[in-house]
Amino acid sequence: MIPRPALVLGLAGLLPFLWGLLTQLSPSLAQITLDIIGPRFIGPFVLIAYGTVILCFMSGVLWGFAARGAAEKLWVGYGLSVLPALWAFFFVGGGATQALSALITGFVLLLLLDLQFSRWGLAPKWWMPLRLILTFGVVAALSLALWLD
Repeated sequence: MIPRPALVLGLAGLLPFLWGLLTQLSPSLAQITLDIIGPRFIGPFVLIAYGTVILCFMSGVLWGFAARGAAEKLWVGYGLSVLPALWAFFFVGGGATQALSALITGFVLLLLLDLQFSRWGLAPKWWMPLRLILTFGVVAALSLALWLD
């Protein structure tokens, strides 16, 4: 069972993705947001910025899992843990279409890394159910935003 704090905070972490998508779907909501807090918080801008932050955050989570690993797997675990941040650094950019596509790919690949760390017994038992829910939400929001772009 997923611990309530992890589930609630994880689901709350989907809100910026949903907000970006909503402001892309609703020009009036985008205009209100633009007027009140600025262009960084609408449409693809918030999706790309927040998605990049989350990929980098997830590198830190995987680094923490790697630190729990056996000595003979430390290099592999630490090496794999930095891949989401490196992915964001090297591939997220070049316009909204390129950035959203790179983020979608990055989150799908991240799920594979989550699975590997889980198979090694470094993640809690509830990790994969939570990651499946969150990855589905993120990839769905990013995919719809890409389709609307």
